[in-house]
Amino acid sequence: MMTNLFSTFDPSTSMYYSMNWLSTFIILLLMPYPFWIMKSRHSMMIQMIYNNLHQEFKTLLFKSNGLTLMMTSIFMFILINNMMGLLPYIFTSSSHLVFSLALSLPLWISIMLFGWINKTQHMFSHLIPSGTPAMLMPFMVCIETISNIIRPGSLAVRLTANMIAGHLLMSLLGNNTTSAQNMVIIALMSIQIILMLFETAVAIIQAYVFSILTTLYSSEVN
Repeated sequence: MMTNLFSTFDPSTSMYYSMNWLSTFIILLLMPYPFWIMKSRHSMMIQMIYNNLHQEFKTLLFKSNGLTLMMTSIFMFILINNMMGLLPYIFTSSSHLVFSLALSLPLWISIMLFGWINKTQHMFSHLIPSGTPAMLMPFMVCIETISNIIRPGSLAVRLTANMIAGHLLMSLLGNNTTSAQNMVIIALMSIQIILMLFETAVAIIQAYVFSILTTLYSSEVN
């Protein structure tokens, strides 16, 4: 039972290679927007999302407005992978730490290297908040250092755990429909529909949380 339940998160399709990770790049098969003569409703909706995110991220990044392009791209990339994972027979790449760590760890390392190389005194000032008593300063340095180190792990685990939780629950309910009676099947199907709507909201929220937290971390370097 547990093997069948967790088999939905198994990326291996054969002994020697895995084709499931290619589902991450399905979005690249779509025709780019500049090739369309007129803007479709889909492209207008995507452009509206980009503009709103740009305005929100720009308020956090006071001096580095160019980072908003990267943050909105990360948001759309995570959102597309989360939404595609809700479709049947498509591998959910965002439910693995390999995917989320590959996003959070390089971003965190680049932000830390830029801050400590170019703005060393500014980074040291973040280790001790203003108004801290002299007796607590060594402890605050240790606490702030640990909190900075675990940031990429917390970003990755937050995204992975939230995507796994809903998929496990839907898989568990789906496995019980085969041996259930008619009335129970109707109840389970209604619960599955509610869970699908909930997972759609979670997919959007987790993409937003990942991008907004990365923006907040990078704003500390400004």
